[in-house]
Amino acid sequence: MAKPESKKIFFENLSGAGKAIAVLTSGGDAQGMNAAVRAVVRMGLYVGAKVYFIHEGYQGMVDGGENIEEASWESVSSMLQVGGTVIGSARCKEFRSHEGRLKAALNLVQQGITNLCVIGGDGSLTGANLFREEWSGLLAELVEQGSIEADAVSKYSALHIVGMVGSIDNDFCGTDMTIGTDSALHRIIEVVDAIMTTAQSHQRTFVLEVMGRHCGYLALVSALACGADWVLIPEMPPEDGWEDKMCQKLSANRAGMKRLNILIVAEGAIDRSNRPITTDYIKDLVVKCLGFDTRVTILGHVQRGGTPSAFDRILASRMGVEAVLALLETTANTPACVVSLCGNQSVRLPLMECVQMTQEVQRAMDGKRFEEAVKLRGRSFENNLKTYKLLAHRKPESELPTSNFNVAVLNVGAPAAGMNAAVRSAVRVGISEGHKMFAVSDGFEGFYKGQIREIKWADVGGWTGQGGSLLGTKRTLPAKHVDKIAEQMREHNINALLIVGGFEAFESLLQLCEARATHEEFCVPMCMLPATISNNVPGTDLSIGADTALNAIVETCDRIKQSASGTKRRVFIIETMGGYCGYLASVGGLAAGADAAYIFEEPFDIKDLQANVEHLTEKMKTSIQRGLVLRNENCNENYTTDFIYQLYSEEGRGVFDSRKNVLGHMQQGGAPSPFDRNFGTKISAKAMQWVTKKLVETFRHDEGRVFANTEDSCCLLGMRRRALVFQPVVQLKGETDFVHRIPKEQWWLKLRPLMKILAKYKTSYDVSDSGQLEHVVRNRPKESDASVAM
Repeated sequence: MAKPESKKIFFENLSGAGKAIAVLTSGGDAQGMNAAVRAVVRMGLYVGAKVYFIHEGYQGMVDGGENIEEASWESVSSMLQVGGTVIGSARCKEFRSHEGRLKAALNLVQQGITNLCVIGGDGSLTGANLFREEWSGLLAELVEQGSIEADAVSKYSALHIVGMVGSIDNDFCGTDMTIGTDSALHRIIEVVDAIMTTAQSHQRTFVLEVMGRHCGYLALVSALACGADWVLIPEMPPEDGWEDKMCQKLSANRAGMKRLNILIVAEGAIDRSNRPITTDYIKDLVVKCLGFDTRVTILGHVQRGGTPSAFDRILASRMGVEAVLALLETTANTPACVVSLCGNQSVRLPLMECVQMTQEVQRAMDGKRFEEAVKLRGRSFENNLKTYKLLAHRKPESELPTSNFNVAVLNVGAPAAGMNAAVRSAVRVGISEGHKMFAVSDGFEGFYKGQIREIKWADVGGWTGQGGSLLGTKRTLPAKHVDKIAEQMREHNINALLIVGGFEAFESLLQLCEARATHEEFCVPMCMLPATISNNVPGTDLSIGADTALNAIVETCDRIKQSASGTKRRVFIIETMGGYCGYLASVGGLAAGADAAYIFEEPFDIKDLQANVEHLTEKMKTSIQRGLVLRNENCNENYTTDFIYQLYSEEGRGVFDSRKNVLGHMQQGGAPSPFDRNFGTKISAKAMQWVTKKLVETFRHDEGRVFANTEDSCCLLGMRRRALVFQPVVQLKGETDFVHRIPKEQWWLKLRPLMKILAKYKTSYDVSDSGQLEHVVRNRPKESDASVAM
């Protein structure tokens, strides 16, 4: 479908007047549901609609009365960081009956509600669609009973439904991620990281059961994120005789000086005969065959609990706003749709197409068509499985291809969480491709000093969960040392380079590309993976490390805001890192519920500061007690954090007081988030496969050497909207502001109006990416696999 022309909806022109929107959460709860409810309520009120809570899901709709409550702006304050769903959720048998749906219809008509926003799983959304299809018949019955007037049938003739998928299992086809999945992965990885320390102390084997009755997503991705020795999922049961293979693998790992084993099992794991595989069965097997000290841990409902991650808050906020826009644009003929995530973009898909494909997966599993089930789950799931197999199970030396190519990997620039996961992935995929892998310590400084060593499969064991850079990293650029670096390339016969880093890595690759004119040693395939908390590298929407930094910011903001609970009204001024790039301040502000975020890309003056103070003063006169303002460290040389703090303190005198906090390097530290572990792992694997392909293409058999000097042999692998794309760095020069070290165009600037709307500012909102109802695609083209959102 052709994309719609770029258009902006302005506050004055948004047409929700006269409409009533109800929001409910149904089925199992998931972290992030509250963020979605908040976004629906505030966007609905922003456009002039009446918005209602339906408490306790469909049960509340059937029971009516106080369960259907009009929402106000203040009623969703302070719920962004709360897990679960504050409006309640319940499984309702009565709604499955015709009589139950008749009661629900009456309760909605009495409130004038004809727009429903349903947050739940496939069962909840299927029920909503059935309700919509029966709507006109239900109203006719209510007229016959005398429960409503005849003119109500024409007045409320159509029920409009928009769904958002809230499910920690990520078991809904049509979306890369469901609300709650990322937070559940956070809970799992926190537990696994903690267990690994005690397992290492005692040389134990741990068998962990995670949720996923019909979907192995949580098990598979957490296995990728922690480097588990074995994973069992319902979509791809192990081959017969798996018990012996598993024990051999565990035994080999112990023989390789590994002190622990981690096995992850989805609660719905089955064998090829559809018989359940339990954690106790695996424990008994390991004890009997290997005699290892083995423990079982069942995570259970801890995976549903806790605060939502930054990713889930942003995802839910974007989906909630998109859901309201979808409801505003629906007509009587528009099918019920679900708001989904594709790559880095919100899309609308027909609800029943997604539900039908989700049900097809289960039918394929029931029919033992497991390969088909994996494909139906989507390319993201399929790639996760392939990547896990590639990294977890080493082929015997006899089965490895012999390429005789040497590939060096190094980190450049500031450390970022997830770098080590990327290096581990590169090393293991490289070895699987038959290459000899070399690690360069301390970036290009170590390169020209000759700090280069061969790195083996076992050397990178346990790297996935480590923060910082285990290889060491420096900001040194190669331009001044090209002669010495070329000498080291020649001495170690390096045939390809993989650089993991931020803006310095991008500049380094440009310099090496230019050096090809004078040094043939650099005429080899070179690839860069963006890794920086600032997310300021051109050619990519996301960078390794940015998600971990966002979570650190959001977690700190939550604590800072909580510190003011029960005290007088208070505004916090928080300074974030990022250089001149406002990504952390803007997206962190959206995730933390900030009132304002000052950034370099959006110039501001004293009038803007004054308007923000006045806006906060007005809010503080209501029941809202706390304000949050984020400032990017380089947003303005004169309007410093101290200046803004003093301005707010003076102008807010008598209404609120102010506090300031500079977050500093805590944003750069800590263990990588599940997103960064998997993002780093997957794009690094993809990059190494590209390197292999380029090595084969550019190898000159007559000369017995690699020679690559075209633009497309020196690339950055980045995520653009829905696609993972290899882009020649030379072509990215024109997209880059080298003075301020940022891309000239940045996608996340479109999220800033969303933050302002949710903070009650009158602003414009660009909806050029909205409004198109697409269709579920069974197999997306390979190049558009942007399913790196895990």
